[in-house]
Amino acid sequence: MTAATTATTATTATVATVERGGPPAALSSGRNRALGKLLSLALFAAVLVPLALTRWPGTAWPDALTVDLSAPLGSASDWIIDNRDGHPLFLYFFGHISNAVVLSVRGVYLLLLAAGWAGVTAAAGLIAWRVAGVRPALTAAVSFAVCGMLGMWVPTMQTLALMVVAVTASVVLGALLGLAAGLSERLYRALRPLLDTMQVLPAFAYLLPVVLVFGIGVPAAVLATVVYAAPPMARLTALGLREADRGVMEAVSSLGATARQRLLTARLPLARKQLLLGLNQTIMMALSMAVIASVIGAGGLGDRVYQALASVDVGAALAAGLPIVLLAVVLDRTTAAAGSGSRSGSRSGSGAGTGKRGRLGWAVAALATVLVAIAGRLTDRLDWPETWTVNIAEPVNRAVDWMTAHLYSGVPVIGGTADWAGHFTTWVLDPLRGGLQALPWWAVLLLVAALALLIGTWQTALTAVLAMAAIGVLGVWKPSLDTLSQVLAAVAVTLVIGFAAGIAAARSSRVEALLRPVLDVFQTLPQFVYLIPVVALFGVGRAPAVAAAVVYALPAVVRITTQGLRQVDPAAMEAARSLGATGGQQLRQVQLPLAGPALRLALNQGVVLVLAVVIIGGLVGGGALGYDVVFGLAQGDLATGLVAGAAIVCLGLMLDRVTQPTQRRTQRRTQRRIGRTRKAA
Repeated sequence: MTAATTATTATTATVATVERGGPPAALSSGRNRALGKLLSLALFAAVLVPLALTRWPGTAWPDALTVDLSAPLGSASDWIIDNRDGHPLFLYFFGHISNAVVLSVRGVYLLLLAAGWAGVTAAAGLIAWRVAGVRPALTAAVSFAVCGMLGMWVPTMQTLALMVVAVTASVVLGALLGLAAGLSERLYRALRPLLDTMQVLPAFAYLLPVVLVFGIGVPAAVLATVVYAAPPMARLTALGLREADRGVMEAVSSLGATARQRLLTARLPLARKQLLLGLNQTIMMALSMAVIASVIGAGGLGDRVYQALASVDVGAALAAGLPIVLLAVVLDRTTAAAGSGSRSGSRSGSGAGTGKRGRLGWAVAALATVLVAIAGRLTDRLDWPETWTVNIAEPVNRAVDWMTAHLYSGVPVIGGTADWAGHFTTWVLDPLRGGLQALPWWAVLLLVAALALLIGTWQTALTAVLAMAAIGVLGVWKPSLDTLSQVLAAVAVTLVIGFAAGIAAARSSRVEALLRPVLDVFQTLPQFVYLIPVVALFGVGRAPAVAAAVVYALPAVVRITTQGLRQVDPAAMEAARSLGATGGQQLRQVQLPLAGPALRLALNQGVVLVLAVVIIGGLVGGGALGYDVVFGLAQGDLATGLVAGAAIVCLGLMLDRVTQPTQRRTQRRTQRRIGRTRKAA
């Protein structure tokens, strides 16, 4: 089928859709298949549910199906603590890793201090100039200067030193795993479930195991960050290598190149964009985790935020949170520009250049950095001058006090933010939690199976049901349903706002331009930072945790929705307009159905991102599994923390399976859609 024929058939199908005032009649076959699956599931339930009720009566998860892991996990924890200082495994393996991490972080930190604030600021600006252009260079220099003005220069250097070591290790580990997965189909299939599990595992769940092995401190923080940040690099490296242009690879092979030559001269250069995107994602996730790891002694900016949140000192939290945001923006802009190859300063002759000119530019940048650092040392200006600092904590706290007095409660007609949080908890979170916990356990499993069947296959449904059942086996059924209620409420709010904003941005370039800078900032903020404003506005509790999750997940939902709607076939839209369809009809009957895969992807990403922040909401009174993880981490209770972490993994796996169609299922839907358009033509 030619491109013209494809466009004609798509347009014809759209014409039929608009003329009938709804979707084509062929969609009834898809409904019939879904109905058949549900009837089959109903038959299974009619047989299995009575048997289960006979053996395990009641609505709560049966105690007979629960496995108590507290004793073996407690024994394992005791063994690790007792042997951490004397066992050869810890002395000659983990001990060497810990020492190497400490020495690396200390070396980078001392180098940053030796360069002084002027040398570090100059280095940041010059590196950004060489990689991204003039505007990102100015942004980098100003951002580091603002970190000093806020009185956070030393904590910023601590966080930056930890970031340098963690990102380097993450990139090396992720690139090696991605290289193996990209060159071997067997290794790719073996690594994929591991990477899937690591992707849905929230950051807090990584902390407790490494704390038990390495203790509180920098080594545990760095290694937890590496485990959390390496998967994006591995995935994107494997993707870039596997999707290398086959024509180019065949041409290189025909010239007699060896496997190593094909890798170095063809595969890796073709995968450059994916590799740099993987670097960008790894840096952003490492920064997010490095901040979260402050609860286990990472120090730096995250520790300042954590201590301020613990004392509900919003001003101090904001003073430490702003440098985190600035670091995220600088690192994101610089690496993103390197990945896209766009450089804002190239017109002015500041391009990175290639060959001898490029090397000369880097040499000039390095020499300028060294000269600035030496000048700072000679003038004894290594530390940021105290007279140049600005204390924003007091005015921010005064503003918070004013908000508490005037906006927190008692506002006429609309009520205050605390009232909104209380109403949301009373009218949404409590009924949703009560309804889920009142459902019989077998009904929850059947509901999960039905949702997974509607969007996936029997294998998908089995995976989702087993993941949900594993939560009951772990003995955390009720806390998991509490967390699930928060996730569902946050996802509902996220989808309503996100879809509305995405539709508005897709239909108006002006709205998209207004939303773009807001979404850019929100997308680069680490998870921890979202807790600061919600605590100031809503206090502590489950509602603030939901609010933070909504704000964190919104950018991804809005962007994916906008992109999906904008990529709808223009021929289909033109056909609808030629038939006199109104804007609402075009949206409901053409754009939304054709953008279905993008909308489902937005739902899936919204669920995964919401779950990550709802768990962190345990720090601000979110309770449920998040509280169990925080409590286990604070008390060194491996049983509580690890069981809660495993339940989070299972919950995330279940939510991922019931919100994302399998690749095979999507391919079948695409083939059926093509068949319907051919038949309509």
